[in-house]
Amino acid sequence: MRKFFTILVCRLAYFAGHLIGRGSSLPGEIALKMYPDILSKIRLPDMVIAVTGSNGKTSTVEMITHILRKQGKRVISNKEGSNLDCGIAAVILSNCTLGGRFKGDVLVLETDERYAKLTYRYFSPTHYVITNLYRDQLTRNGHPEWVYEAIRESVTDDCTLILNADDPLISQLGSDHKNVVWFGMDKQTFSTAENTSVYDDGAFCPVCKSRMRYNYRHYNHIGGYICDNCGHCKHETEFTVTNADLDNGVITINGKYDITLSFKSIYNVYNILACFAACAQSGIAPESISADISDYVLKSGRVVEYTLGESEGTFLVSKHENSVSYDQSIRYIIGRDEPCGVIIIVDAVSRRYSTGEISWLWDIDFELLNALCVEHIYLLGAHAHDLETRFSYTDIPPEKITAMTDIEAAVNEIAAKKHTRLYTVTCFSDKAKFLSKVTVK
Repeated sequence: MRKFFTILVCRLAYFAGHLIGRGSSLPGEIALKMYPDILSKIRLPDMVIAVTGSNGKTSTVEMITHILRKQGKRVISNKEGSNLDCGIAAVILSNCTLGGRFKGDVLVLETDERYAKLTYRYFSPTHYVITNLYRDQLTRNGHPEWVYEAIRESVTDDCTLILNADDPLISQLGSDHKNVVWFGMDKQTFSTAENTSVYDDGAFCPVCKSRMRYNYRHYNHIGGYICDNCGHCKHETEFTVTNADLDNGVITINGKYDITLSFKSIYNVYNILACFAACAQSGIAPESISADISDYVLKSGRVVEYTLGESEGTFLVSKHENSVSYDQSIRYIIGRDEPCGVIIIVDAVSRRYSTGEISWLWDIDFELLNALCVEHIYLLGAHAHDLETRFSYTDIPPEKITAMTDIEAAVNEIAAKKHTRLYTVTCFSDKAKFLSKVTVK
């Protein structure tokens, strides 16, 4: 009876919360207080796919869900983005019978990397996708190696790990695990011999702390690596991007499966590759995966097209406190090589906790914006002048930079000007502050 009443209360709270547009995690919080190990009593489906890592979780989960549904599977996921233990409990309990039987064929879960060990105390995913680990929300997460330990504690012996072989930190998880599926990317024309980022978290081997040697890098510490001291190196991959033509928006997996990209970003390539590997484990033919994911446009709001005044624009969600995420958005903008204005907004640093810590701005490679295609740079929000200080240490001419703390006034000023193209880069915490003032397509 305890299980019955806990599920009933959670379902009622979940329903009520959605009626008023709130409460995606509160029902789970209530349920876990009523019955802390309730999730161990739920009859889950044969396939539970979890996705964690610093970046790419939401997009990868969305694509996996899309492909599985195209194949006729009843898929349930935490699409609201509540990826802590309470949010995941709410999704599971609100989608099972009062007797505790899950209603879907497949459960796909985005999982916060720091809280993974808490989320999977009472049940375990059958397939565990781990995308990457970068410097991310240092106020909350500390060093990436600390987060690695939190993820490691969530891994059970009987789950199948689906790992990014190109990340030297993540790849440690597969060193002594019996069921591992590896994905990665071969050396490409855009790969570099040396690190081109502001900092290098891949300089030393995560296993023995000796100097790491790279054969190539795709970006930051992601690439082909080997430690000459202990032998830690990139593993042979089962799912491999053998060719990535970002200019034309086409990638090839395993030398024969072509996928066209709706968003021509190396981030998107890795998300698609992780999705491809996960869906293949469910028995879907590679040809079907390729067809279903080609030209797929994400619905999660990571990329939004808009109009401001007479200018067309693209909104790129980039995580605050995550310099790699910002770097990739900037590289995408510069890679388009078209005259443009760039808007960067840092107003509220975090949605989850109160902080004004902005040292991460100095880890972002803003120097890349010193390009002929960038007509003007607009720095907006409460931290506009902190951004302006950071930009003063680049070679970008000061006359190309405008800093304004008032977002609404700045948007009106930008609207009065004509740009060939606009790009806006900011986080979910500041997303609505901009998009509410433009025309979203």
